Amino acid sequence: MGIIKNRKVNIMLTVGFIGNGKSANRYHLPFVLQRKDKIKVKTIVTRNLENKTWKRIDGINYTDKIEELYNDPEIDLVVICLKPDLHYRYAREVLEHNKNCLVEKPFTETREEAQELFELAKKKRLIVQPYHNRRFDSDFLTTMKVIESGKLGEILEIESNYDYYRAEVPENVKEYDGKAANTFLYGHGTHVLDQVISRYGKPDKVHYDVRQLLGTNRMNDYYDIDLFYKRENGKSLKITVKGSYFRVKPRASFIVYGTRGCFIKETEDRQEEHLKLFYMPDHPDFGIDSPKHYGTLIYYDNKGNYHEEKVISEKGDYGRVYDDLYEAIKNGKEKTVKDEEILYQIKILEEGSKNLK
Repeated sequence: MGIIKNRKVNIMLTVGFIGNGKSANRYHLPFVLQRKDKIKVKTIVTRNLENKTWKRIDGINYTDKIEELYNDPEIDLVVICLKPDLHYRYAREVLEHNKNCLVEKPFTETREEAQELFELAKKKRLIVQPYHNRRFDSDFLTTMKVIESGKLGEILEIESNYDYYRAEVPENVKEYDGKAANTFLYGHGTHVLDQVISRYGKPDKVHYDVRQLLGTNRMNDYYDIDLFYKRENGKSLKITVKGSYFRVKPRASFIVYGTRGCFIKETEDRQEEHLKLFYMPDHPDFGIDSPKHYGTLIYYDNKGNYHEEKVISEKGDYGRVYDDLYEAIKNGKEKTVKDEEILYQIKILEEGSKNLK
């Protein structure tokens, strides 16, 4: 049997987008375009072709006909960057057209919808998952590295904060629309909950404090959720995720307490800060912390000596979501964002939002 020479293997992951707004252009495309050796963006579906808010990218087909994307056999992966209440509908359509699917957060409003998508994807041997880019935040990666170093001893408590001062947003919302997917908890709490669940799994107990600070029938603008993990030694790890729209001075991004000390990371990952300034990932210092952003580690070593030191931050990279998807779709590796993690996260989101009025 002769050797086949010059056989071309399709190693490129060809991608299409549904939606051409801030999500696609700020949080996806800058990272995808850095991976031109293995990922190609072919088509972007936009509702209004005349809208040029975002600069058109050379080599990409912009269309208002979604069938061009659905019926293109070259497209391996479709990314949905639409309003949350449209996620389930379009994700199902994408899977029914035999395309892998990446969905902006929040993935779906209910576990029932998420389960349907996972079952359909499994039936068709496809991948569907949410875009949990915050697993690759610098502050989160740095905090996990400190925990894994063992310098803090046994970890007793972790606090994660996601704060803003955007009073004009909840003040302008005069009526709660009843859609949980549009709440602060679903929109932003989903990030920090995913971080926790991705590392620590399903908690044994959850305590909820999800509020409308301006009163009933107003926007959800605050959450404070405690997750408790039992240990074999009888002790319990408490992880708290908090967020508010009314924090003029944000709380520290992460605080960790252990039996030997604590770690405080005041500032959050800087990728979003740079993206908002249109300072893109092609700059070598994109998203990189300077020394003033480094976290502080305070601990006693095995000999009882006191240490206080700065911890150089890990490098964050939202594009790692696409690296993982490439490996899963093209090389058959297990996907990083597991179905069971997402289903449990949505359970927490549903439970936390049920008493909003």
